[in-house]
Amino acid sequence: MGDTAVLDLVKDLIARPSVTPEDVDCQRMLAQRLAKIGFRCESIVCNGVTNLWARRGSAAPLVVFAGHTDVVPPGPRDKWESDPFVPVERDGFLYGRGAADMKSSIAAFVVAAEEFVAAHPSHVGSIALLLTSDEEGPSVDGTVRVCERLQQRGEALDYCIVGEPTSTDRLGDVCKNGRRGSLSGHLTVKGIQGHVAYPHLARNAVHAVAPALAELVSIEWDQGNAYFPPTTFQISNMSAGTGATNIVPGEAVLLFNFRFSTASTPESLKTRVAAVLDKHGVEYRIDWNLGGEPFLTPKGTLSTALTEAIRAETGLETELSTTGGTSDGRFLAKICPQVIEFGPCNATIHKVNERIELDSLVPLKNIYRRTVENLLLRA
Repeated sequence: MGDTAVLDLVKDLIARPSVTPEDVDCQRMLAQRLAKIGFRCESIVCNGVTNLWARRGSAAPLVVFAGHTDVVPPGPRDKWESDPFVPVERDGFLYGRGAADMKSSIAAFVVAAEEFVAAHPSHVGSIALLLTSDEEGPSVDGTVRVCERLQQRGEALDYCIVGEPTSTDRLGDVCKNGRRGSLSGHLTVKGIQGHVAYPHLARNAVHAVAPALAELVSIEWDQGNAYFPPTTFQISNMSAGTGATNIVPGEAVLLFNFRFSTASTPESLKTRVAAVLDKHGVEYRIDWNLGGEPFLTPKGTLSTALTEAIRAETGLETELSTTGGTSDGRFLAKICPQVIEFGPCNATIHKVNERIELDSLVPLKNIYRRTVENLLLRA
């Protein structure tokens, strides 16, 4: 393949304004291209979300590239130096929404697969791509639905590389071998509204919950482990009262979030919160939302194959990290024993003037191809 193959493909993808959950035929175009080199392509549409499962081969081991064709909205167009959906090369960078998150990774996946198949048409094992248009949205009808279908029909995944932008300063300096879980709570505290001059006839909801909050923010939830920092608890919003200065608030509403490691579980965190509130005699209701469970891939075959590929291509010793927010890796880890995220630099993701360094496109593709070689040619 020519050195412009990744650049040409990522430009095509950026030019398609696939703001979540829209796909704008990104996946259909990619499926047509993959079908030419022997991939069996299956479109899975769920409630307006487009998903693609494309596989070449039927034997184990199965190496999967996973990612998303949807992007976040561009924001104010007048803040962009050029149209966010017109890819522009400028000063050594490629600009456009999705340039880093994550259309460059998808383009690199596809070209890496094309190069590998051209060199090894009778390769052992299988290669697959799993793409969704619902990663930047609710993540309800995307990767999780494909994973459910694969599990139902017994398709076993052995290794999965998610193309999220993980690098910080240079391509290859950081990979994600896990992510913390996210558990949010919507806490409603009940009191009795009344006049501030007659507090004995009222019950202040803020006063009622204050001692419990002081204890909650001081708790050490766990100590983390070798891969994860300790679990954190943060209150993100709090509201009470009517806006008047002479009314005791009869209700207080708080929003809070746990970012938790594998040292805790959603159930243990819920139980501990309830115990503190009960201890302080708070009358309350909590609505919980589990945004994602933590996952962890210890050092093993996949991390070795990827770190060797990065070293061969860039000379860097990559850092395995579990920092950052949630990703679709949380769904894939339920059906795949080894999941690692790796992609380009993430400094401009979701920002105005999102960009990727042009000189990183070919190395990114080569790292993906080398990783497949390490996994399948040694199998």
